[in-house]
Amino acid sequence: MSAKILFVDDEENLEYVIFQVFRKNIRTQGWQIFFARNGVEALEKLKEHPDLDIVLTDLNMPEMDGLTLLSRLNQIDLPLKTIVISAYSDMENIRNAMNLGAFDFLTKPIDLEDLKITINKTLRDVQHLKENQRLRESEARAREQAQDLQQGLQELKKTQAQLIQTAKMSSLGQLVAGIAHEINNPASFIYGNISHVSDYIHNLTHLLNLYQQQYHPPTSEIEAEIKAIDLEFMIADLFQILASMKCGVNRIHKIVLSLRNFSRLDEANIKSVDIHEGIKSSLLILDNRLQTTRTRPEIQVFEEYSHLPLVECYAGELNQVFINILSNAIDALNEYNKQRSLDENSDLQSAINIRTVLLEENSRVVIQIRDNGLGMTADVKDRIYEPFFTTKPVGQGTGLGLYISYQIIVEKHGGTLKCVSEVGEGAEFWIEIPITQTKAEFDLI
Repeated sequence: MSAKILFVDDEENLEYVIFQVFRKNIRTQGWQIFFARNGVEALEKLKEHPDLDIVLTDLNMPEMDGLTLLSRLNQIDLPLKTIVISAYSDMENIRNAMNLGAFDFLTKPIDLEDLKITINKTLRDVQHLKENQRLRESEARAREQAQDLQQGLQELKKTQAQLIQTAKMSSLGQLVAGIAHEINNPASFIYGNISHVSDYIHNLTHLLNLYQQQYHPPTSEIEAEIKAIDLEFMIADLFQILASMKCGVNRIHKIVLSLRNFSRLDEANIKSVDIHEGIKSSLLILDNRLQTTRTRPEIQVFEEYSHLPLVECYAGELNQVFINILSNAIDALNEYNKQRSLDENSDLQSAINIRTVLLEENSRVVIQIRDNGLGMTADVKDRIYEPFFTTKPVGQGTGLGLYISYQIIVEKHGGTLKCVSEVGEGAEFWIEIPITQTKAEFDLI
């Protein structure tokens, strides 16, 4: 095996003797042998050849002795071994050298066979030392690469989740806005004309009353027609129908406003909004999922709203958070109801409680959304904000809702999103955002 060996000794004829002893190793194995006359020269050689395998050093030398050299070598983290050479009578210094980390020692006068054996034994240990160091470096690189891969995977998941959610919500927003626009056109036509219809009917009934007063009693033919069509009931019912139509059109108008409020395509930038409008719009979007089904009664929604100021936020994205959390609450209640009988579901009403609070310092608002479902285990609760993590069956959940919600609340609004849940105790999500977004928070977006 190849080797680089440094002899440190001030003897004049040492170099000639060493080259003669190891000439075969130099020729066949590529050994490289260097010489220095004292510790100072040895350190210079080490700078030139930092990959030295063995340093053999005398203890008694001018300028820098062997013990000082060993002490200096201990300060350098290199995979080499040292062998000290000294007279047998100098055992005290040899012991000191061994305490300073010398691997072995030789006594003068040097036995050349003993020198060969000692160097070969030391080289084997050095090779083992270097192999261990390479292994440690390889393991360190592998760990670093694994960390880089893990970080890259997390960044990739984050980017993928954001792209999916952005595309999904952009499409949803455009779809909702389009539906709202299409509904609004015919609804506006009806709403604009129903008042005229009402006036016309009032005028016609008034005219009919005048005819009845002027031509009384009516002819037998008219009397028969009045009875046939039940004129009195028809007039009374006609006004009730008009009232119902007005109520229906007003309902459609509110739905359109809620759909527009939910999509908020014209509000991509931050602005001051009424948080309660966003919550109500989200509930309206999910209204059909709250209705009675074959497996459970209607999910009751209890709203307790405090008086809140307008809040600076990304309204459309905040509505996404409400939709995500409310949808999860409905899913949790449905899953819980599947595990119970119809009688049990009737006795324990499924409910969602929504509460808003203005914190004492009047700088932040809190939205609490709580369900009385089955709740979560600690392991699930710890992972709910991970991208693509879901407890729902394949095809029923993407694992992006709460992850995106966390990004919107924490990273984009400088707020807090917490979950309090225990098995059998339902789950409560605590959304806290500042009323006013500071410039520092903008810079993070």
